[in-house]
Amino acid sequence: MASQFLVIRNLTARSIELKQVEYSEALPTIGAGTMANLTTNFTSLLRNNKTSSPAPAENAPIVRSVDVSVSLQPFKTTQTDTRPEDKPSQSVSLTFEIDSERHRLDSLAPTIASTVLTSLSPEPRFNFTAIYLAQFSHLTLYSSTNLSSWMHALKDETPLSALSIPGTHNSPTCHRALPSVRCQATSPPEQLQNGVRFFDIRLQPENPQDPNNDGLVLVHSVFPISLTGAKYFRDLVNEVFTFLDQNPSETVIMSVKREGTGNATDAQLSRILRDHYAGDVNHWFTAPRIPTLGEARHKIVLIRRFGLEDGLRNEWDGAGWCINAENWADNTPNATCPSGDVCVQDFYEVLETQNIDKKIQYSEEHLARAAQCVCKLPEPGVLDAASVPKQPFYINFLTASNFWKVGCWPEKIAAKLNPAIVEYLCTKHNETEGVERSEGENEAVKRGDGGTGIVVCDWVGHKGDWDLVRCIVGMNAKLEMREQNK
Repeated sequence: MASQFLVIRNLTARSIELKQVEYSEALPTIGAGTMANLTTNFTSLLRNNKTSSPAPAENAPIVRSVDVSVSLQPFKTTQTDTRPEDKPSQSVSLTFEIDSERHRLDSLAPTIASTVLTSLSPEPRFNFTAIYLAQFSHLTLYSSTNLSSWMHALKDETPLSALSIPGTHNSPTCHRALPSVRCQATSPPEQLQNGVRFFDIRLQPENPQDPNNDGLVLVHSVFPISLTGAKYFRDLVNEVFTFLDQNPSETVIMSVKREGTGNATDAQLSRILRDHYAGDVNHWFTAPRIPTLGEARHKIVLIRRFGLEDGLRNEWDGAGWCINAENWADNTPNATCPSGDVCVQDFYEVLETQNIDKKIQYSEEHLARAAQCVCKLPEPGVLDAASVPKQPFYINFLTASNFWKVGCWPEKIAAKLNPAIVEYLCTKHNETEGVERSEGENEAVKRGDGGTGIVVCDWVGHKGDWDLVRCIVGMNAKLEMREQNK
């Protein structure tokens, strides 16, 4: 059965042209020992933050080379006349041209989740990442970026809520813990290095009666996050500031909620945070509004899911303290906090494995809400977001669990939900009605900025797979293009 025609979606701000398609014989059969070495090397390559397109084998003869000219316009999807070979003995490589530069995707391999295209120019100005979904013969092209400092390309005047931001749920829960307590495969520093910019944090005051005690224990619900001893907020904050010192263009949004056992109150937590952590305005953004990126760079932006001590309600000229998400709707597919600063999807009661499809549906619907927004960009040099019409944070939790059912533990749900969202972002997110053909028919219908909001994940980065983060960060391209053209 012949494969489908190749569809290419250009999610970059650049016009790209597909210039050449080459069909090659696959690698010859090799021994088991050599295959093991290749597998080890290939796994290491995938885990590198700058994965490169695998080069064709030296002795792989080109069976057929076809010169083509297929225009791939920015943020458009184009169906080509090329069929990816479905024969196991053949592979396909594609050569693209951008402003006289050529870049090659050496293999449309279904075993490779994402690949950085190989530049054929000695000093390339551009870099691109491709994600190929073999089941749909669908290729998506993103502009490559250094995930440790991806915010540097966006202007200071950008409202932070307009950005597409990868996040993690119960971010520090990467330790050996009880079932359903652990939600992450990697540590917070590794998450930050790989593009995560939103942390979901749950805290229990260690000695709330003592105002001089700054002890805040990291928890998940009523459970400690590690079986080997308490983990503390102070250490996490130090890790974040170490990262921000190394990458001053970045910011980290931190959502904080009180959980755990004991008799501590929200008021006590708020006072501990204010007096012992977030009192320094040079390192924390605690105004009760959404900042611009320029206001937030090199700082932690605090979103509070807790009530305030009475004295803190008078902060910031009586406006309160921190972005207010105190009245966060529970287990909701879509709700806006009374402050108007946060619109959240946090449906988490997936009691049976078949309910994961409902969670995927709610997640995709919230992505679509975020994509419809068109950011009102302030004038150049205006760094105060208060002068810009409010756009809330769209916070979208791709997370759920059921302690009593193994198939609904966080890592099991993430194994199904994360790939589903990658597929959605590549093929459907902010997509126009109809596909633009090579001939130019079915002209695309314009939509919003195509942002994702804050997408909060479990088990992202597992076995070196950061594709979901790359897709989310890549969705800033349209906003970045608008800024450059303003």
